[in-house]
Amino acid sequence: MKKRLVSIFLCTVMTACTLVGCTSKSAMENKDSRKEAAKKDGDYSFAFLTNTLNNTFQSSMNEKFEELCKDEGYEYTCFDPDYDLNTQLSQLSDAANQEFDAVFVIPVDSAGIRQGLQELNDAGVKVINVDTAVIEDDRDLVETVIGTNAYQAGELVGEQMVRDYPDGARIAVLDFPSNESCVDRVDGFFSGLGDNKSKFDIEAQQDGKAALDDSMKLAEDIIQANPDIDAFFCINDPSALGAAAAIQAANKTGEIGVYSIDASPDGKAALIDGSFTAVACQVPLGIAETAVESAVSLMKGDTIEKEIWLDSHLVSVDEAKETKDKWQ
Repeated sequence: MKKRLVSIFLCTVMTACTLVGCTSKSAMENKDSRKEAAKKDGDYSFAFLTNTLNNTFQSSMNEKFEELCKDEGYEYTCFDPDYDLNTQLSQLSDAANQEFDAVFVIPVDSAGIRQGLQELNDAGVKVINVDTAVIEDDRDLVETVIGTNAYQAGELVGEQMVRDYPDGARIAVLDFPSNESCVDRVDGFFSGLGDNKSKFDIEAQQDGKAALDDSMKLAEDIIQANPDIDAFFCINDPSALGAAAAIQAANKTGEIGVYSIDASPDGKAALIDGSFTAVACQVPLGIAETAVESAVSLMKGDTIEKEIWLDSHLVSVDEAKETKDKWQ
């Protein structure tokens, strides 16, 4: 009798375990089915992992992402590390755990986020690298890179400087070497000088950190050390605004040219009032639109290009006046 009771107990436990196992498997399958059905219905979830929102370039992208996702009924979240690499790595990990369908990533450090990208890949999250490209060694972890053609933008500015100074000039460059896109802008700028490059004396090339205050201090020192300097090439509008402020403080507005890349609302205002000599545009709104289109294509199983570079152009004063309060 005792043996019979033990036998009945063991059979009951085994049956229960089998039922639990079947229920668990069925629940997982149902969850996957629901997720797949949601994707087919267009119920996607996206996140923007920017490098900062303390810049109108990135904040305008965030607003465009939010607008596009709201219009289509997609879930949307933004993460802001404010240029802190460790914070961004933590946010990349959080995004992987939250299982977004796709994320749009601007790296704080182009060479520093492989760990986070790997976590997203392991979680099955599609990664769309926007604006600033990750290094070549990490491209295997992103579906595509979408940005302004930074090299072209720099080249356009270099060509304009040659037209403005056909006999050459003494110039200074305020760069940002830790950012891949800014490196491309500088390379493009030197390429744009073309055969006239030997006519241009580079009096200084320093890291303005893409920031107004840092660039202004550097520009003040450069002007003091090189009173005959003719022009500054700056990798973005905040840096160029810093140079323009230093030029104004030295009472040399109109005597020293300022060349920039961005065409932000502030940059357009500076072009209109004569503080800037020339500016080539970046297209953050176009990047955001293309990124969302690419994410939806991926969700539908379509193939997208590995690199998508959107054209830049020199912004005229008339165009600046017409679009002075917005990016492009």
